[in-house]
Amino acid sequence: MQYRQLGDSGIEVSAICLGSWLTYGAGVDDSAGRACIDASFDAGINFIDTANVYGRGAAESFLGDVLKGRPRDSYVLATKLFFPMTESDKGLSAAQVAKQIDASLTRLQTDHVDLYQCHRYDPDTPLEETMEALSAVVRSGKARAIGFSEWAPEQIEAALALAPPSVKFVSSQPQYSLLYRRAEKRVIPISIANGIGQIVWSPLAQGVLSGKYRPGAALPEGSRATSDDAHYMQQFLTGPVLEAVQSLKSVADKAGCSLAQLAIAWVLAQPGITSAIVGASRPDQLRETARAADLAIDPALLAEAAAILEGVRIS
Repeated sequence: MQYRQLGDSGIEVSAICLGSWLTYGAGVDDSAGRACIDASFDAGINFIDTANVYGRGAAESFLGDVLKGRPRDSYVLATKLFFPMTESDKGLSAAQVAKQIDASLTRLQTDHVDLYQCHRYDPDTPLEETMEALSAVVRSGKARAIGFSEWAPEQIEAALALAPPSVKFVSSQPQYSLLYRRAEKRVIPISIANGIGQIVWSPLAQGVLSGKYRPGAALPEGSRATSDDAHYMQQFLTGPVLEAVQSLKSVADKAGCSLAQLAIAWVLAQPGITSAIVGASRPDQLRETARAADLAIDPALLAEAAAILEGVRIS
Protein backbone atom coordinates (compact mmCIF):
# COMPACT_ATOMS: atom_id res chain seq x y z
CA MET A 1 0.00 0.00 0.00
CA GLN A 2 1.26 3.46 -0.91
CA TYR A 3 1.12 6.21 1.68
CA ARG A 4 0.96 9.87 0.74
CA GLN A 5 1.03 13.15 2.64
CA LEU A 6 -2.35 14.85 2.84
CA GLY A 7 -1.69 18.29 1.43
CA ASP A 8 0.74 20.19 3.63
CA SER A 9 -0.75 18.75 6.83
CA GLY A 10 2.03 16.29 7.62
CA ILE A 11 -0.62 13.58 7.96
CA GLU A 12 0.23 10.41 6.02
CA VAL A 13 -2.70 8.49 4.57
CA SER A 14 -3.05 5.37 2.46
CA ALA A 15 -3.67 5.93 -1.24
CA ILE A 16 -6.89 3.98 -0.79
CA CYS A 17 -9.41 5.37 1.69
CA LEU A 18 -12.28 3.27 3.03
CA GLY A 19 -15.56 5.14 2.67
CA SER A 20 -18.81 4.54 4.54
CA TRP A 21 -21.49 6.26 2.47
CA LEU A 22 -24.55 4.02 1.89
CA THR A 23 -22.82 1.10 3.59
CA TYR A 24 -21.73 0.78 7.22
CA GLY A 25 -24.35 1.25 9.88
CA ALA A 26 -27.06 1.38 7.23
CA GLY A 27 -26.94 -0.59 3.97
CA VAL A 28 -24.53 -3.36 5.00
CA ASP A 29 -24.99 -5.98 7.71
CA ASP A 30 -22.77 -5.21 10.71
CA SER A 31 -20.93 -8.53 10.50
CA ALA A 32 -20.07 -7.88 6.85
CA GLY A 33 -19.07 -4.34 7.74
CA ARG A 34 -16.71 -5.58 10.45
CA ALA A 35 -15.18 -8.02 7.99
CA CYS A 36 -14.58 -5.14 5.56
CA ILE A 37 -12.90 -3.05 8.25
CA ASP A 38 -10.63 -5.97 9.13
CA ALA A 39 -9.83 -6.53 5.44
CA SER A 40 -8.97 -2.85 5.00
CA PHE A 41 -6.42 -2.95 7.80
CA ASP A 42 -5.01 -6.21 6.43
CA ALA A 43 -4.56 -4.46 3.06
CA GLY A 44 -2.64 -1.59 4.67
CA ILE A 45 -5.45 0.95 4.51
CA ASN A 46 -5.11 3.41 7.38
CA PHE A 47 -7.58 6.05 6.17
CA ILE A 48 -11.32 5.92 6.91
CA ASP A 49 -13.84 8.52 5.78
CA THR A 50 -17.35 9.06 7.10
CA ALA A 51 -19.84 11.86 7.81
CA ASN A 52 -22.37 12.67 10.50
CA VAL A 53 -25.22 12.43 7.97
CA TYR A 54 -24.40 8.91 6.78
CA GLY A 55 -27.28 6.93 8.23
CA ARG A 56 -28.00 9.97 10.43
CA GLY A 57 -25.12 9.08 12.71
CA ALA A 58 -25.31 5.32 12.20
CA ALA A 59 -22.08 5.10 10.19
CA GLU A 60 -20.12 7.01 12.83
CA SER A 61 -21.61 4.87 15.61
CA PHE A 62 -20.73 1.69 13.75
CA LEU A 63 -17.15 2.85 13.19
CA GLY A 64 -16.86 3.89 16.82
CA ASP A 65 -17.78 0.41 17.94
CA VAL A 66 -15.54 -1.36 15.44
CA LEU A 67 -12.48 0.83 15.88
CA LYS A 68 -12.48 1.24 19.65
CA GLY A 69 -10.28 -1.80 20.15
CA ARG A 70 -7.56 -0.56 17.80
CA PRO A 71 -4.77 1.85 18.76
CA ARG A 72 -5.90 5.37 17.85
CA ASP A 73 -2.64 6.10 16.05
CA SER A 74 -3.11 3.10 13.75
CA TYR A 75 -5.70 4.86 11.57
CA VAL A 76 -6.55 8.29 10.18
CA LEU A 77 -10.19 9.17 10.75
CA ALA A 78 -12.12 11.77 8.75
CA THR A 79 -15.69 12.95 9.14
CA LYS A 80 -17.86 15.79 7.86
CA LEU A 81 -20.71 18.13 8.68
CA PHE A 82 -23.20 20.30 6.78
CA PHE A 83 -26.24 18.28 5.73
CA PRO A 84 -29.31 18.22 8.02
CA MET A 85 -29.21 15.95 11.04
CA THR A 86 -32.57 17.37 12.17
CA GLU A 87 -34.78 20.16 10.82
CA SER A 88 -32.73 22.72 12.75
CA ASP A 89 -29.31 21.05 12.93
CA LYS A 90 -27.63 21.79 9.61
CA GLY A 91 -25.10 24.06 7.97
CA LEU A 92 -21.76 25.50 9.01
CA SER A 93 -22.60 28.12 11.61
CA ALA A 94 -20.31 28.43 14.63
CA ALA A 95 -22.99 26.87 16.80
CA GLN A 96 -23.39 23.92 14.46
CA VAL A 97 -19.64 23.33 14.10
CA ALA A 98 -19.28 23.24 17.88
CA LYS A 99 -22.32 21.00 18.34
CA GLN A 100 -21.65 18.57 15.49
CA ILE A 101 -17.97 17.94 16.24
CA ASP A 102 -18.87 16.92 19.79
CA ALA A 103 -21.70 14.69 18.58
CA SER A 104 -19.42 13.03 16.02
CA LEU A 105 -16.68 12.42 18.58
CA THR A 106 -19.22 10.84 20.93
CA ARG A 107 -20.47 8.48 18.23
CA LEU A 108 -16.93 7.70 17.05
CA GLN A 109 -15.82 7.06 20.65
CA THR A 110 -12.66 9.13 20.29
CA ASP A 111 -11.35 12.45 21.53
CA HIS A 112 -10.35 13.71 18.09
CA VAL A 113 -10.70 13.20 14.38
CA ASP A 114 -7.73 13.63 12.10
CA LEU A 115 -9.69 15.51 9.45
CA TYR A 116 -12.89 17.53 9.85
CA GLN A 117 -14.52 18.46 6.56
CA CYS A 118 -17.27 20.78 5.35
CA HIS A 119 -19.52 18.45 3.36
CA ARG A 120 -20.67 21.37 1.18
CA TYR A 121 -20.45 25.17 1.24
CA ASP A 122 -22.97 26.99 3.41
CA PRO A 123 -24.28 30.13 1.65
CA ASP A 124 -26.34 31.04 4.70
CA THR A 125 -23.37 31.46 7.05
CA PRO A 126 -20.60 34.05 6.64
CA LEU A 127 -17.43 32.27 5.57
CA GLU A 128 -15.48 34.10 8.27
CA GLU A 129 -17.72 32.57 10.92
CA THR A 130 -17.27 29.06 9.54
CA MET A 131 -13.48 29.36 9.27
CA GLU A 132 -13.16 30.77 12.79
CA ALA A 133 -15.29 27.93 14.15
CA LEU A 134 -13.29 25.27 12.30
CA SER A 135 -10.07 26.87 13.52
CA ALA A 136 -11.36 26.66 17.10
CA VAL A 137 -11.97 22.93 16.60
CA VAL A 138 -8.37 22.42 15.50
CA ARG A 139 -6.93 24.59 18.27
CA SER A 140 -8.95 22.69 20.86
CA GLY A 141 -7.40 19.41 19.69
CA LYS A 142 -10.71 17.94 18.53
CA ALA A 143 -9.41 17.79 14.94
CA ARG A 144 -5.90 17.76 13.55
CA ALA A 145 -6.79 19.38 10.21
CA ILE A 146 -9.72 20.66 8.16
CA GLY A 147 -10.98 20.16 4.63
CA PHE A 148 -13.95 20.67 2.33
CA SER A 149 -15.99 18.73 -0.21
CA GLU A 150 -17.41 20.05 -3.49
CA TRP A 151 -16.65 23.73 -2.99
CA ALA A 152 -16.51 26.05 -5.99
CA PRO A 153 -13.13 27.55 -6.93
CA GLU A 154 -14.20 31.01 -5.75
CA GLN A 155 -15.24 29.62 -2.38
CA ILE A 156 -11.92 27.81 -1.95
CA GLU A 157 -9.97 30.97 -2.79
CA ALA A 158 -12.05 33.04 -0.37
CA ALA A 159 -11.33 30.57 2.44
CA LEU A 160 -7.62 30.56 1.65
CA ALA A 161 -7.59 34.35 1.87
CA LEU A 162 -8.70 34.06 5.52
CA ALA A 163 -5.74 31.88 6.51
CA PRO A 164 -4.00 33.15 8.56
CA PRO A 165 -5.36 33.94 11.08
CA SER A 166 -7.76 31.07 10.39
CA VAL A 167 -6.45 27.52 10.09
CA LYS A 168 -5.92 26.59 6.43
CA PHE A 169 -7.70 23.81 4.57
CA VAL A 170 -5.48 20.84 3.69
CA SER A 171 -7.92 18.62 1.79
CA SER A 172 -10.56 18.68 -0.92
CA GLN A 173 -13.06 15.89 -1.53
CA PRO A 174 -14.43 16.10 -5.07
CA GLN A 175 -16.16 13.57 -7.25
CA TYR A 176 -13.47 12.41 -9.68
CA SER A 177 -13.06 9.47 -12.06
CA LEU A 178 -12.33 8.60 -15.66
CA LEU A 179 -15.95 9.55 -16.35
CA TYR A 180 -16.17 12.67 -14.18
CA ARG A 181 -13.27 15.11 -14.32
CA ARG A 182 -14.70 18.54 -13.49
CA ALA A 183 -12.20 19.14 -10.67
CA GLU A 184 -9.32 19.20 -13.15
CA LYS A 185 -10.28 22.59 -14.56
CA ARG A 186 -9.78 24.78 -11.48
CA VAL A 187 -10.21 22.95 -8.16
CA ILE A 188 -7.16 20.72 -8.50
CA PRO A 189 -4.81 23.46 -9.81
CA ILE A 190 -5.85 25.83 -7.00
CA SER A 191 -5.35 23.02 -4.51
CA ILE A 192 -1.90 22.06 -5.79
CA ALA A 193 -0.80 25.68 -5.54
CA ASN A 194 -1.98 25.90 -1.93
CA GLY A 195 -0.97 22.61 -0.31
CA ILE A 196 -4.40 20.98 -0.53
CA GLY A 197 -4.63 17.27 -1.34
CA GLN A 198 -7.53 15.60 -3.16
CA ILE A 199 -9.41 12.75 -1.47
CA VAL A 200 -11.66 11.77 -4.34
CA TRP A 201 -15.04 10.09 -4.06
CA SER A 202 -16.69 7.79 -6.59
CA PRO A 203 -13.47 6.85 -8.45
CA LEU A 204 -15.47 3.98 -10.00
CA ALA A 205 -18.36 6.26 -11.05
CA GLN A 206 -20.77 4.54 -8.64
CA GLY A 207 -19.47 1.14 -9.75
CA VAL A 208 -19.99 1.65 -13.49
CA LEU A 209 -16.24 1.56 -14.15
CA SER A 210 -16.08 -1.94 -12.70
CA GLY A 211 -17.72 -3.13 -15.90
CA LYS A 212 -20.53 -5.01 -14.17
CA TYR A 213 -23.25 -2.98 -15.90
CA ARG A 214 -23.50 -4.13 -19.52
CA PRO A 215 -25.17 -2.24 -22.36
CA GLY A 216 -28.59 -3.65 -23.20
CA ALA A 217 -28.51 -6.13 -20.32
CA ALA A 218 -30.68 -6.25 -17.22
CA LEU A 219 -29.21 -4.51 -14.20
CA PRO A 220 -27.51 -7.00 -11.84
CA GLU A 221 -29.84 -8.04 -9.02
CA GLY A 222 -28.86 -6.50 -5.72
CA SER A 223 -26.58 -3.89 -7.32
CA ARG A 224 -26.67 -0.22 -6.41
CA ALA A 225 -28.42 0.50 -9.72
CA THR A 226 -31.45 -1.47 -8.47
CA SER A 227 -31.49 0.08 -4.99
CA ASP A 228 -33.20 3.14 -3.58
CA ASP A 229 -29.95 5.02 -4.22
CA ALA A 230 -29.96 4.40 -7.98
CA HIS A 231 -30.66 8.07 -8.72
CA TYR A 232 -27.07 8.91 -7.82
CA MET A 233 -25.76 7.01 -10.83
CA GLN A 234 -28.30 7.49 -13.62
CA GLN A 235 -25.98 9.78 -15.56
CA PHE A 236 -23.49 6.92 -15.90
CA LEU A 237 -25.98 4.25 -16.98
CA THR A 238 -26.49 5.35 -20.59
CA GLY A 239 -25.82 3.02 -23.51
CA PRO A 240 -22.84 4.97 -24.92
CA VAL A 241 -21.13 5.12 -21.51
CA LEU A 242 -21.63 1.43 -20.81
CA GLU A 243 -20.39 0.47 -24.27
CA ALA A 244 -17.26 2.59 -23.86
CA VAL A 245 -16.57 1.07 -20.45
CA GLN A 246 -16.71 -2.41 -21.97
CA SER A 247 -14.12 -1.23 -24.51
CA LEU A 248 -11.72 -0.63 -21.59
CA LYS A 249 -11.38 -4.37 -21.07
CA SER A 250 -8.65 -4.65 -23.69
CA VAL A 251 -6.63 -2.00 -21.85
CA ALA A 252 -7.13 -3.73 -18.50
CA ASP A 253 -6.04 -7.03 -20.06
CA LYS A 254 -2.83 -5.42 -21.35
CA ALA A 255 -2.24 -3.91 -17.90
CA GLY A 256 -2.87 -7.26 -16.23
CA CYS A 257 -5.59 -5.99 -13.92
CA SER A 258 -9.35 -5.72 -13.55
CA LEU A 259 -11.41 -2.81 -14.88
CA ALA A 260 -11.94 -1.51 -11.35
CA GLN A 261 -8.22 -1.62 -10.62
CA LEU A 262 -7.47 0.19 -13.88
CA ALA A 263 -9.94 2.95 -13.07
CA ILE A 264 -8.54 3.49 -9.56
CA ALA A 265 -4.94 3.32 -10.75
CA TRP A 266 -5.74 6.01 -13.31
CA VAL A 267 -7.15 8.27 -10.60
CA LEU A 268 -4.15 7.76 -8.32
CA ALA A 269 -1.76 8.61 -11.16
CA GLN A 270 -3.26 12.05 -11.76
CA PRO A 271 -1.64 15.26 -10.42
CA GLY A 272 -2.72 16.38 -6.98
CA ILE A 273 -4.53 13.20 -5.99
CA THR A 274 -3.76 11.95 -2.49
CA SER A 275 -6.27 9.15 -1.97
CA ALA A 276 -9.25 7.47 -3.63
CA ILE A 277 -12.29 6.62 -1.50
CA VAL A 278 -13.70 3.16 -2.13
CA GLY A 279 -16.76 1.53 -0.69
CA ALA A 280 -17.16 -2.17 -0.03
CA SER A 281 -19.90 -4.45 1.19
CA ARG A 282 -17.68 -7.55 0.99
CA PRO A 283 -14.02 -8.08 1.93
CA ASP A 284 -13.16 -9.47 -1.51
CA GLN A 285 -14.27 -6.21 -3.14
CA LEU A 286 -11.98 -4.31 -0.84
CA ARG A 287 -9.01 -6.58 -1.45
CA GLU A 288 -9.39 -6.10 -5.21
CA THR A 289 -9.60 -2.32 -5.15
CA ALA A 290 -6.83 -1.98 -2.53
CA ARG A 291 -4.40 -3.72 -4.86
CA ALA A 292 -4.82 -0.88 -7.36
CA ALA A 293 -2.62 1.32 -5.19
CA ASP A 294 0.41 -0.86 -5.88
CA LEU A 295 -0.04 -1.30 -9.62
CA ALA A 296 2.65 0.16 -11.88
CA ILE A 297 0.66 0.59 -15.08
CA ASP A 298 2.32 1.99 -18.19
CA PRO A 299 1.26 5.66 -18.51
CA ALA A 300 0.51 4.99 -22.17
CA LEU A 301 -2.16 2.48 -21.14
CA LEU A 302 -3.67 4.96 -18.69
CA ALA A 303 -3.78 7.54 -21.47
CA GLU A 304 -5.42 4.98 -23.76
CA ALA A 305 -8.12 4.34 -21.15
CA ALA A 306 -8.84 8.06 -20.85
CA ALA A 307 -9.00 8.41 -24.64
CA ILE A 308 -11.59 5.63 -24.93
CA LEU A 309 -13.90 7.45 -22.52
CA GLU A 310 -13.19 10.99 -23.73
CA GLY A 311 -16.30 11.24 -25.86
CA VAL A 312 -18.71 9.91 -23.23
CA ARG A 313 -17.46 11.30 -19.95
CA ILE A 314 -20.00 13.33 -18.02
CA SER A 315 -17.65 16.17 -17.16
